[in-house]
Amino acid sequence: MTTRRRILSLAAGSAAVAAAWPLAGQAQSGFPNKPVRMIVPYPPGGSVDPVARMVSEKLSALWGQQVIVDNRPGASTIIGTDAVAKAPADGYTLLFTASTHVSNPLLFNNLPYDSVKDFAPVSPFYLAEFVLVAHPSVKGNTLQELIAEVRANPNKLSYGSAGNGNANHMGMELFSMMTNTKMLHVPYKGGGPLLTDLLAGQIQLFLAVPVAVIPHLQSGKLKAFGTTAERRLTLMPNVPTFTEAGLPGFGMKSWLGFLAPAGTPAAIVNKVNADLGAVLAMPDVRDKLLGQGQVPYHLSPARFAEVMKTDTTEFARVIKTANIKIEQ
Repeated sequence: MTTRRRILSLAAGSAAVAAAWPLAGQAQSGFPNKPVRMIVPYPPGGSVDPVARMVSEKLSALWGQQVIVDNRPGASTIIGTDAVAKAPADGYTLLFTASTHVSNPLLFNNLPYDSVKDFAPVSPFYLAEFVLVAHPSVKGNTLQELIAEVRANPNKLSYGSAGNGNANHMGMELFSMMTNTKMLHVPYKGGGPLLTDLLAGQIQLFLAVPVAVIPHLQSGKLKAFGTTAERRLTLMPNVPTFTEAGLPGFGMKSWLGFLAPAGTPAAIVNKVNADLGAVLAMPDVRDKLLGQGQVPYHLSPARFAEVMKTDTTEFARVIKTANIKIEQ
C-alpha cells in the first residue's frame, strides 16, 4: 500500500477509533493515575521535540496527570527506543518516534530489541512532508529540467541527508530509482552542517522538511522543484507537488507516531489512541502541524501495525536496490 492510499484510509481509521472511544475510556477509567513518561529519541530543539512538547501539554490537560518529555537521542534513535522496549508494559512509558523504527532493523545488525515483538503500536500522529530543493547553481527550474540535467551528468550532482538510512536519504534513492538517475550521496550528522554546505554550493540537492528551508527559498538562496504532499502546501503555494511536476507515485514520507512496550493492556493502548485523536482534533494543534507542512495522521492500533508492516517491505526494496549499508 502506498503512502497515498494510507492517507485515504485516515478518515476510516479515525472513525473506527472514535467509535471505540467511550469503551476505551470506560475500560481504563483509572488510567493514568500518575505521571506518564514520553521518550523522544531525538535531541531537544529539533523538528520533532516541539511537537512532542505540544502533545505532552495537551495530554497532561486531558488526563490531569503530567506527561513528561524525556529526550534520549543517539545511535539513530536506538538508545531511546531500547529504553522503551525494556520499560514496564503498563502504559506509563510511551515512545514518540519516526518511521526509522521500521527501517533500522533493515540497516543495523544486532539491535538490542525487536522492533515488532517488543512494541505495541498506538497511533501515528503526523506525516512529515518533504520538498526537493537545490542550490541556485543547479540548472533548470522545473522538475523535468532537473531530471534531464542529472541524467546528462551521472554522479556529478550530490545530495545531502541527515545520515545513512534516514528518510531523506531513502527518499532520494527512491527518486533515483524512479527517474533512472545517479547522484552522489553525502551523509551528515545534522541538519545544520548540511544546510551550511547546501547554501555554499558544496552539495547541490536536499530532500528537506519544508520549515527548514522556507526562509532560504524566500530569499532566493535555494530553489524548489516539488513536494511530496497530496496537494500544494499552504506555506509554499507556488511549489508544485511531485505529481503536478510529472513524477506521480513519489510519496516518500516519514510518519511520527506513538508506540508502547509490548504487553501493554489493549484497553490502555486504545485509550491513549483515542486521546491522541482528541488532541489531533484540536484546531490549534492541526493549525500548527499544517503550518509546518506536517499532515495530521491518526489510525487505530491495528491499522498502524499494518502501515509499519507495509513500510518495512517498501524500505527493504529501496535499501536492497540502492545497496544502502550502515558502517557499524
